[in-house]
Amino acid sequence: MSAVLAGPYGHPFHPILVTVPIGAWVASLVFDIGSYVVAAPVGLEQGSRWLIAIGVVGALAAAMIGFLDLMAIPGGTRAFRTGLVHMGLNLGVTGAYVGNFFWRGALAGPFVPVGIGPLTLSAISLVALGVSGYLGGKLAYRYGVRVAEETTQAEGYETRTPRPPTHPRPTP
Repeated sequence: MSAVLAGPYGHPFHPILVTVPIGAWVASLVFDIGSYVVAAPVGLEQGSRWLIAIGVVGALAAAMIGFLDLMAIPGGTRAFRTGLVHMGLNLGVTGAYVGNFFWRGALAGPFVPVGIGPLTLSAISLVALGVSGYLGGKLAYRYGVRVAEETTQAEGYETRTPRPPTHPRPTP
């Protein structure tokens, strides 16, 4: 059942789903910075806040599928420990963005830039998300988690020696 929910080997759903929170949270920070750059930041603060909300919803969806992927990794392995750190960082980042959403709601104003505190929290959260993304890449590209079965991975490392041509070319 979990393979149906998490996606087949070679096409897991978790990497697809993480694009939603990453994109929303990066765009949110761009809106935050933009609220300091433009003369009239009307709508940028509110747009940033709602991008954070979209990112949180996307992160929760990605976390559910990611948890299924984690449970498929044998316990006690390097990949499992890496997965636990990856999950912990992502849950911490998501919690920070939930707090950031409500913090912004308390400070919101249509004609003012985003507060420096929420902006700083967003920047720090994105750095932590980048570290977590590095670990997610390590899970997929180094350990091959949910990317390919072990036999398929082994095929990619086989070396073949080129066959000599069956008919030698005439020399001029």
